[in-house]
Amino acid sequence: MSAPATPETGDLLYTDVEDDLRASVRALVDRQAPWDAVLRRTDTDDAVDTDLWKRLTQEIGVAGLAVPEERGGAGASWREVAVVAEELGRAVAPVPFLGTAVATALLLDLGSSDVTDELLAAVAAGERTAALAVGATRGAGRPVPVTVEQRGETLHGTVTAVVDAVTADVLLVPVDGGVAVVEAGGEGVTRTTAVSLDMTRRLTDLTLDGARGRVIEGADVDGGIERALRIGAAVLASEQLGLAERCLADTVSYLRERHQFGRPLASYQALKHRLADLWVAITQVRATARYAARCAADGSPDLPVAAAVAAAHGAEVALLAAEDALQLHGGIGFTWEHPVHLFLKRARADALVLGSADHHRSVLAELVDLPA
Repeated sequence: MSAPATPETGDLLYTDVEDDLRASVRALVDRQAPWDAVLRRTDTDDAVDTDLWKRLTQEIGVAGLAVPEERGGAGASWREVAVVAEELGRAVAPVPFLGTAVATALLLDLGSSDVTDELLAAVAAGERTAALAVGATRGAGRPVPVTVEQRGETLHGTVTAVVDAVTADVLLVPVDGGVAVVEAGGEGVTRTTAVSLDMTRRLTDLTLDGARGRVIEGADVDGGIERALRIGAAVLASEQLGLAERCLADTVSYLRERHQFGRPLASYQALKHRLADLWVAITQVRATARYAARCAADGSPDLPVAAAVAAAHGAEVALLAAEDALQLHGGIGFTWEHPVHLFLKRARADALVLGSADHHRSVLAELVDLPA
């Protein structure tokens, strides 16, 4: 029987609405982007499955879940966003969901204006995509370096290894005193695909040389970027949860079917213990990720701690699940024609995106006043 909600944690169980959302996303992704289709895409220049993204945003509305109805969204919350992230992580789907979530969080935090309202409504409707132009490994808890400067009415500088900028329509570029909204395909903007281990989420180097942008100024722009990165870490932890669950499920299924010495591999006690340990670790990730999503949804002051815990634990367990899947699948797991390497590469890359586990533990130590 499930434990009741407490004032400290709230209800971490999935609601009926969240389960229905999960089923809708899974059905679409399984039909549109099975693992073999994802694998074939890694050999092409089409880094993003734009057709899948269009259907996710326009048929299910995944980009507008956290956006209030009065600003053009679905009026749900970051809890529902986290559920979608789980399903996309489960399928290593090549869509710009993470980058869109971070950009949406920043636009919401920057408040209502003609610029933010217009862009937010377009993003929520799936008509445009946006990405926050910070390095992929930049995590919350540390200042974001400003590498783009304003010279009169134009912007100049570079930002390396940006998540989900490869097909973004709009870039949110930190500048001194604000955030510049820049058309990604506009004059003075050059995008170069960076080398990335995970070919299902490619990184982009941005060069701005005479680009023009509308600068959103505000007293707490730095705080808005910080909160957006924390919400991004919480969303990423849910993605890692979905990936880890898929690795465990696939491995259990394989061990049940594969026989050695007349017995299914799943009957060997040593393998049972190993999978049981992984299952326990995944349940811990589920609890931390759900709590972080709940804190983001409620605007809880505990979000910095919750996001750091979820990000640190999720990164390591997802990588462990992918490594165990590779090893326990035996020889077939090491082949290109098997999907395990897709999960391993995503898990390894995600372990650095928005801050490494060590980064989040360091931030966490400061948040709870642990001695260095």
